[in-house]
Amino acid sequence: MSNHATVTVSDTQDAINLTHVVKRFKKKRHEYSTALNSVSLQLRRGEVFGILGPNGSGKSTLVRVISTLIIPDGGDVRVFGLDVVQNPREVQRHINRVSVEASFFKKLSSMENLIYGAKLYGVTDRESKPMIKAILSDIGFDYKRVNEPMEHLSRGMQQKIALARALLTSPMLMLLDEPTTGLDPRSKKDVQRLVRKIHDEHDSSILLCTHDMDEAEELCDRIGIMVNGNIIALDTPQALKERYQQDGQLPSLEDAFMAATGQSMEEIETAELQRQENEKEKAGVS
Repeated sequence: MSNHATVTVSDTQDAINLTHVVKRFKKKRHEYSTALNSVSLQLRRGEVFGILGPNGSGKSTLVRVISTLIIPDGGDVRVFGLDVVQNPREVQRHINRVSVEASFFKKLSSMENLIYGAKLYGVTDRESKPMIKAILSDIGFDYKRVNEPMEHLSRGMQQKIALARALLTSPMLMLLDEPTTGLDPRSKKDVQRLVRKIHDEHDSSILLCTHDMDEAEELCDRIGIMVNGNIIALDTPQALKERYQQDGQLPSLEDAFMAATGQSMEEIETAELQRQENEKEKAGVS
């Protein structure tokens, strides 16, 4: 199949459209674990859509499927109307992904990583260098440290560089997989402010995967609650809280999550860790 022709993306086309998407991973010879269980959702153009769920719920798998890193086992995945399996290169032109562990050449400097990232998208050194300086200034990155190796920078600073790298290409769709996990409160606020700025000034559509209730409520237009590879509730933060209110009292988003799932985020994550430990013990015995 030829992918040389550039596909025109309509302004009215959904940024993401998932229909009954399934992804399984092989555990043993005849055993599979289901990471995504018939997931369906739509992310509208210009929307910030949150996937709220504990570690191990399938959030990262969802991002990897949308970004063409892994192929779904079933269902239909489209980005701006493009089938991610049939048109991966074209899909990649419209997206940028920032994960909890952003990938860099750690021995190279921030500037070198950013210039390299820009080149991958066809942006020349001459074009990228003034853009890099302006972007780093805008996000509060100490420009005096731009030539230090990435491995010398804090994780908060590295996440800012990851978002700066995404900004260089002005992506139509940003996939943010736990971008603030493990950051100190100040760095977390800086990154959240930058996400809002990217959305407001670059007209980007954003998929934000998080297990931070406050982050989801503050940044997202709509939220899908995800547990064990299933989207069990999907609506605006306000509507989700209204759905689970009792005696006329509007609950917090955390209370709404507990009402929807029957457990707190911490309880689900603890149970998942215990399950993994039990599987390791069984594997060791066998």
